[in-house]
Amino acid sequence: MSRHRCSGMKPFYVMEVLEKCQSIACLGHDVIQMQIGEPDFDTPECIKQAACKALMDGHTHYTHSQGIIELREAICRHYQAVYGVNVHPEQIIVTAGTSPAMFLVFSALLATGEEVIVSDPHYACYLNFIRFVGGVPVCVPTQEKDGFHFRPEDVESRISGKTRGILINSPSNPTGTLLSAERMHALSQICALSKGHPWILSDEIYHGLVYEGRERSILEFTDRAFVFNGFSKAYAMTGWRLGYVIAPKEFIPTLRILHQNFFISANAMAQWAGIAALEAAGPDVARMRSIYDQRRRFLIRRLRELGLGVAVEPTGAFYILANARHLGTDSLKLAFDILDKAKVGIAPGIDFGSNAEGFLRFSYANSLENLEEGMRRLEEYIKCYSGDTVHSPGSLAS
Repeated sequence: MSRHRCSGMKPFYVMEVLEKCQSIACLGHDVIQMQIGEPDFDTPECIKQAACKALMDGHTHYTHSQGIIELREAICRHYQAVYGVNVHPEQIIVTAGTSPAMFLVFSALLATGEEVIVSDPHYACYLNFIRFVGGVPVCVPTQEKDGFHFRPEDVESRISGKTRGILINSPSNPTGTLLSAERMHALSQICALSKGHPWILSDEIYHGLVYEGRERSILEFTDRAFVFNGFSKAYAMTGWRLGYVIAPKEFIPTLRILHQNFFISANAMAQWAGIAALEAAGPDVARMRSIYDQRRRFLIRRLRELGLGVAVEPTGAFYILANARHLGTDSLKLAFDILDKAKVGIAPGIDFGSNAEGFLRFSYANSLENLEEGMRRLEEYIKCYSGDTVHSPGSLAS
């Protein structure tokens, strides 16, 4: 592999904060972690039982490179039941998490120098996927008052002869906001009418975690789309590494060959567990969603009380991107200062694009008790903060 593929790749700052949290904890400090996007719930029992049964039944071998047909059929039924769209099992590639699905699609879709339009802010790793395969991310600034979602006219103005895709993410990481049906329809029309007919790439990994209204799949508006989804977030299965991509049929042969060569197949037992997730874990997801909603409402209120800006209330995922520019314009420095002094882990906005600089991302995938303590410590930190000088608030972890 040529060195240039990795030379410009910056760290994933969320993980840098996580690793610093772990180092501080090893020294005996109590750290409240609000930086990581990982459910704090255990995987539902019905899913674990399905995996154990698969193990005992001998499902311990390679599967079809696209995934077991039973899981692909279950995914098709899920998309029909939730969104009213028809998906064929041959359109699905089951992968070891959603990240490999992105790697496969960007590899198949992009030639060197071709472009993908991405919102700013965005999930931290999108740009690295695009650049790694030789593509060029074109970042379109979005507005805080719009919940940091695309304005279709801004996207249309950035489409060129090199544009191959428009990447959307709803509910969004880092904002937790949802793209409206009207904007999704408008983006679909823009793609259909634009020269070159770029594809829409829809990251739907946070579907199932919506607290007001409902999530919409891009497949409700167009079939010229790739859908990324998986089991990590809604089903609390991050460590199971199980995701999938729904792709147009003409791309499946290439995606299958790439998957065969780079990954062979997803974990067999996890795939059987995925069927149980789709078919039996609905009550568990509803319970977790209700608890997340309680935390969401608490955290929005407390952040506003502390003077941090939440212009548009997030209604999905488990994130809040809060405006902290009155505390400083270097969000990375601010996040690590808060961690050092208050022992609270928060993700710096700069991790998600230059348009999120001065913001902090809070995850409420933690207990309400821990969130309350985290806000108490942050309040004490802010009281001791003045201008551009950070004053130590003393021992806040006691």
